[in-house]
Parts: sequence; structure tokens; C-alpha cells
Amino acid sequence: MMVDSFQLQRDAYGRLVLTTFDGRRHVGVTPVRAFPIAAPDEGLSLVSAEGHEVGWVERLSGLPAPIRAMIEEELAAREFIPEIERIVEVSGFVCPSTWKVLTDRGPTELTLKGEEDIRRLGRTRLMVADSHGVHFLVRDVAALDKRSRKLLDRFL
Repeated sequence: MMVDSFQLQRDAYGRLVLTTFDGRRHVGVTPVRAFPIAAPDEGLSLVSAEGHEVGWVERLSGLPAPIRAMIEEELAAREFIPEIERIVEVSGFVCPSTWKVLTDRGPTELTLKGEEDIRRLGRTRLMVADSHGVHFLVRDVAALDKRSRKLLDRFL
């Protein structure tokens, strides 16, 4: 079902309500990105409270502004992937090691259990998992400052 074949609004409890072209209402739908890292604007599933796909959006940017705003608000509350902007300090080059990093959500520390906790997502992107299960994104290794790249290279 495409964007022009449904309506989306919030109910009195703040839940998203999807109304399909045939008049069926789905209360408590959740937007889920098909490719949250590689293509965050493309392929968005609207999933019912029962876990079934009840709607599909080809491109988030193709939605009318009010609907896009509701979906982006819901996604922001659901997705938590801080982006590493700088690696400030590393406790050592043998794992486990503690990293002090600056993210788009502020400074934090993470513990890297092993080199396998750093996964490549293409040529320039990395996903770093800390010991608590929080995932951090490095969107573009080349965009990091020289010191951050040098520290990161010791683990790659």
C-alpha cells in the first residue's frame, strides 16, 4: 500500500493510527526502516501492534510534511544509534578497552570487548558495539579527524 492510499494520525493516547484506503483502522502502528543505516529515507514499513505489515512507504521524503513529521518523531523515539564524531582517548590497544568518544548526542565512554565488535557497513561506515549492547555509528571514517582515524586504525 502506497502513501496515497492511507491516512496517518495520532489518537488521544498519542498512538499512530493508520487508516487504509478501504477504511480499516490500525491503532498503534510502528514505522520500521528497511535499511536504517544504508538508506534511511528509502523503504519504510508500517507495522501493526500485532506485528504485521499494514503499510509501505517508498520514500520518507515523498510524504506530506505533517505525516513525515509524525513518522520521524516516532522513529526518533524508537531508534537510538549515536554517531561517533571523534575518538578522544582509548585506554589501550588490547581489548577490552575503554573509549572516550564525542557523539552527536554528547561525550560518552564505551567499552570495546574485542575487535569483532567493530563491523564494516560498506567502504566508509562502521558500527561499533559496546559491552552494554549499545551500537554507535561511524558514518564516514574519512570524515573523522586525523587523531581519531589513527586510534581507530589500531583496531581495524
